[in-house]
Amino acid sequence: MSTVSRLPGIVTTDHVFQVPLDHASPEGEQIEVYAREVVASGRERDDLPWLLFLQGGPGGKAARPLGRDTWLDRALDDYRVLLLDQRGTGRSTPATRQTLARRGGPQEQADYLAHFRADSIVRDAELIRHRLLGAGKRWSVLGQSFGGFCTLTYLSFAPEGLTEAFITGGLAGLRSSADDVYRAAYPRVVRKNEEHYRRFPQDVEAVRRIVAHLADSPATLPDGGLLTVEAFQVLGMMFVGGSGSGALHYLLEEAWVEGPAGPELSDTFLAGVQARLSFAEGPLYAVLHESIYGQRSVDPGSTAWSAERVRKEFPEFDARTALETGAPVLFTGEMIYPWMFDADPALRPLKETAELLAARTDWPDLYDPARLAANTVPVVATVYHDDMCVDTADSLETARAVRGLRTWITNEWEHDGLRVSGGKVLDRLIKMAHGEA
Repeated sequence: MSTVSRLPGIVTTDHVFQVPLDHASPEGEQIEVYAREVVASGRERDDLPWLLFLQGGPGGKAARPLGRDTWLDRALDDYRVLLLDQRGTGRSTPATRQTLARRGGPQEQADYLAHFRADSIVRDAELIRHRLLGAGKRWSVLGQSFGGFCTLTYLSFAPEGLTEAFITGGLAGLRSSADDVYRAAYPRVVRKNEEHYRRFPQDVEAVRRIVAHLADSPATLPDGGLLTVEAFQVLGMMFVGGSGSGALHYLLEEAWVEGPAGPELSDTFLAGVQARLSFAEGPLYAVLHESIYGQRSVDPGSTAWSAERVRKEFPEFDARTALETGAPVLFTGEMIYPWMFDADPALRPLKETAELLAARTDWPDLYDPARLAANTVPVVATVYHDDMCVDTADSLETARAVRGLRTWITNEWEHDGLRVSGGKVLDRLIKMAHGEA
């Protein structure tokens, strides 16, 4: 029986669905997918249209609402919202180092995780739609970041399930390989570094001091993880959100304490770094990240640790060279590297599994360009001009390739605009879709 809970301004209902691990074998192994229904207090019995929310990631569970907060406040004016814990995340059948160990060796684990991409997530959503709404009823979808990628997959393979689609920071390149993605990404990350150092010029020397220390003596994080120069550079992930640069600056401010043998990295700093670098809460993000770009018709080869290979084309990210030349040390961005599976205790048991996924060459296509070109579902999308995660040129090319898709291009917010804009981003998209803007 579903559990109903009440929080300030909202009523939530838990739903758990049995879905096939492999939708091509519906009678085979089943897994659970969890979703939380959210409706405004007092409107529980209203006949409201449904809005499915697809979270960013990959491997991220849906937000846990504490009330009518962030974009949800605006959504609940018009919709009954379903927050989906995509397969493998949150309260769905989990996929972590602990649970995957029960499936056997690395090959069995890799074969299992091959069913955790956008195509499977969309097929889960379709089964849930039929079971929750009933035959013939459609719903709207809101896709943030990777959730936007999933929305394009939805429009490719099951558009009959959708009334309308909203995408925020998630118009993927339909024909972009992993190498294409990272060749476009590294220059964007350079610009984010330049912006950070213009804002906080004192951080140039602060970062160089930390890197020089780590180059001689890598640090151990509280969870046993290893903080190397390269791991420290990954803190550039903080640039993803509009407030990330400031948060990184404040983290750097507390890097040092005076220990018995002289200056040493503080526990406060190391704990803060661990919170940013550990994949304990979301290992699928690391394990599956590059696979979200794998498509047979685009690149018949493997993704083969694309971010690591392409990084060699951008020597400005070599921190040791920067120390020698006096240049600012550059942080990296939304990239996953193979050494992370040695440095992070939550990823170490999944190293061989990740290697097998990186070598996989038979990823099916995630998008159908012909069907998208004939699309009839109203689609509106926010494209963030300064988005570090998704290339603006790719987004606009995709917008032109999807029939009827309308874009709102803005630099008022960055990749986390849906969450931090107080509902303004979603409000604008709803008004665009309904002919009010």
